[in-house]
Amino acid sequence: MQTSFDPDSSYAAPPVLTVSALNQQVARLLERSFPLTWIAGEISNFTRASSGHWYFTLKDDAAQVRAVMFRGRAQFAGFVPREGDKVEVRALVTLYGARGDYQINVEAIRRAGVGALFEAFLRLKEQLGAQGLFDQQRKRALPMFVRSIGIVTSPQAAALRDILSALKRRAPHIRIVLYPSPVQGQGAADKIAAAIATASRRAEVDVLLVCRGGGSIEDLWSFNEEVVARAIVGCSMPVIAGVGHETDFTIADFSADLRAATPTAAAELAATARADWMASLAADCTDLRRAMRRTLSEANLNLDNCARRLVSPSARIGHQRLQLLALSTALTHALRAPLKQHGFALAQLRARWSGQRPDVRAWRAEIASQQRHFAASLASQMGARRHALAALAAQLELLNPQRTLERGYAIVSDASGQVLRSPAAIKVHTMLTLRLAAGSAEVGVASVQGLLE
Repeated sequence: MQTSFDPDSSYAAPPVLTVSALNQQVARLLERSFPLTWIAGEISNFTRASSGHWYFTLKDDAAQVRAVMFRGRAQFAGFVPREGDKVEVRALVTLYGARGDYQINVEAIRRAGVGALFEAFLRLKEQLGAQGLFDQQRKRALPMFVRSIGIVTSPQAAALRDILSALKRRAPHIRIVLYPSPVQGQGAADKIAAAIATASRRAEVDVLLVCRGGGSIEDLWSFNEEVVARAIVGCSMPVIAGVGHETDFTIADFSADLRAATPTAAAELAATARADWMASLAADCTDLRRAMRRTLSEANLNLDNCARRLVSPSARIGHQRLQLLALSTALTHALRAPLKQHGFALAQLRARWSGQRPDVRAWRAEIASQQRHFAASLASQMGARRHALAALAAQLELLNPQRTLERGYAIVSDASGQVLRSPAAIKVHTMLTLRLAAGSAEVGVASVQGLLE
């Protein structure tokens, strides 16, 4: 049976990848499967390209892998590895698509063994930071005028020569006190702390420099010890730490009141250049002269004005006497004129009032007559009303119930105060109130009898 191939059928051939697409997918697979990790090995075939990129092979006794570190990362490495160096790299596993070569892209590099030291550095930094040794509020400002500077370092260190040279050039007037101490090796941290404590106890300098030159993390480790950090924090004067190069950081840098990138930079921070002070003084002197000239000019101008206004005391007194006389005359006139004017107005008002005042003597006689008549009429009415009131009182006295009670009668009322007038309203075994002429009494009812017919 013959069949024909139908390209639209459900069967589809697998996709065909280009080599570039295959390498890209493999690279993505490797990058997803292997995150950034630390890898230890030995440097081999190291090449530093003109672009700044580093190319080398990382190997051990049994295997090797190609590595690349691009310029943006290499510039922060802190050192340039050499053939045979034991290193640890933090890298991303990937594939170089152009050649199909498996390689690693290095993000960071350090000498072998530095990892443990760095972890110890981070642990101590976190511990001391939690205790407040690195707080900015605790740190002190440098004095403006420094007269003496203390230096804690080794007498044989190149850093000391750099500091002395910088201070001699910038501020030769400053007194320098050296507190010698080894800066690396066994027991160096305790000796550095003891030198700092000696400087703090003597208190003979204004600023203390704790310095040494650059080196590996192992060389600088004495400045990563807790005893040195606590000695710096407890120092009685401000401390500037100038340890290593600009990229080197130690615990002493965080504990100090100020960090300098290098020992020379520490000397420059501690002492303002003499030339700068002289220039500042010269500028202040110029400003002071200018201010004094301006003040003198203003004073001279004021003096001239005062001299022009100055008058002889006798002449001034005579002038003031004339002024006083004129004011006295004006005051007298001002007082007399209103008085005269008001007196004349008052006389006019009195004359007008005399002409308009009525004769009230006849009215007063009429009022007196009316008052007498009213008094006589009122007395007559009062007598009549008193007589009528006495008659009514006598009638009222005849009708007064109290008089009836005094003749032996009584008023009977029940418990609610209702006056009883008929035996029918009285119930047996109830309490009644009898009101008598001289008081009242409570009585009980044993029996009730009606009127006999």
